[in-house]
Amino acid sequence: MNTQLIRATYLIETPLDPARVADVMAGEQSCGTFTRVQGETDELRARARAQVESVEALAPAAAASLPNAWLDRQADARSAPLRRARVRIAFPVANIGPNLPTLAATVGGNLYDLGELTGLRLEQLELPSDYRAQFDMPLAGIAGTRQLTGVAQGPLVGTIIKPNVGLTPEQTAHLVAQLCAAGVDFIKDDEVCANPTHAPLAQRVAAVMAVVRAHRERTGRQVMVAFNITDETDAMRRHADLIAREEGTCVMASLNWCGYSAIQTLRRSTPLALHGHRNGYGALSRHPLLGIGFQAYQTLWRLAGVDHMHVHGLQGKFSQTDAEVVESARDCLAPLTPGIDDAVMPAFSSGQWAGTVPATWAAVRSDDLLFMAGGGILAHPDGPAAGVQSIRQAWQAARAGQDLEAVADSAPELRRALAFFGSRP
Repeated sequence: MNTQLIRATYLIETPLDPARVADVMAGEQSCGTFTRVQGETDELRARARAQVESVEALAPAAAASLPNAWLDRQADARSAPLRRARVRIAFPVANIGPNLPTLAATVGGNLYDLGELTGLRLEQLELPSDYRAQFDMPLAGIAGTRQLTGVAQGPLVGTIIKPNVGLTPEQTAHLVAQLCAAGVDFIKDDEVCANPTHAPLAQRVAAVMAVVRAHRERTGRQVMVAFNITDETDAMRRHADLIAREEGTCVMASLNWCGYSAIQTLRRSTPLALHGHRNGYGALSRHPLLGIGFQAYQTLWRLAGVDHMHVHGLQGKFSQTDAEVVESARDCLAPLTPGIDDAVMPAFSSGQWAGTVPATWAAVRSDDLLFMAGGGILAHPDGPAAGVQSIRQAWQAARAGQDLEAVADSAPELRRALAFFGSRP
């Protein structure tokens, strides 16, 4: 019997016996199939078969969450009540080894296509510590990001280059110079701007880093710029080398579209901080009975060695609830396994401004985060510097347990932010 186990927790929906379905899931993703076959000996099953550890019955469903042609062909299943359950399955480490794509295929893979299910969501992953240690760690993580930016305390206040696309390299550099002067700690590209024809990455990096270096020479402050290098693998490696030559400190990649192997290769080929952008995660998570929850999602990407992970923002413009955002940030800040310091910095973004600071501090109670505001900085009526200052004023007030309205009496930048953004729908 294999004692080194990876444990995965699923939410399932089925008109069949959930315990039977859980057994099908365990067999499908290890050494079995829908029926026992030649070669599937008792010895092999004891060594390699995944094991169902628990099946917790939940409230039934009124209707099927997802279509299922296989079940439509089963007369008994069509009339059976739909049951939901939380299932925990343990997979032998020896079946997988330190192979991230195969780990993802094992805990996900064909499970999403099983005919017995009208809903399945991977909620959690638990790894043995020595197994986690075989994968990449964050190279910068929280401490390294603070060292690279010179921000020893407080949150890193960041922003996103807007407009997303259309700016030339020179226009982008001009905006970056303004943002550096405004006092931001972190600037990132948007996910849809990587290597466009109107602003080739090589030209954009050279222009932007020239102003970043000039700002550093004037002030001693090193602003971190996360250049979007999303591309095919070899191109990303070349892009990262270029940024390193220009004295940049960070690269950004759209995780879902690059894939595990590409991000692993990038991590192992560059010393730069790796900013993991999760755009597209909603396609994997937004349905409550399909896809993957953030705890499992971020576990897999942290094994690829990212340093920052997007969690969206509180009271923001996207569909996630505040509770989900908070839980996601806490997942990023927690070690994947006991005894290993591998926390990554959660990146709050999407509709953030000074007014969303109190909820962020109350929920996370930590300064170890990126607080990124696009419009909340760039659209401040008194300019980007006032936008940055309003966020810092709000953060200081929140940490001290003070009401923003009361503090705003002596903080004009915050007062203007509350009046301007607070009145917007």
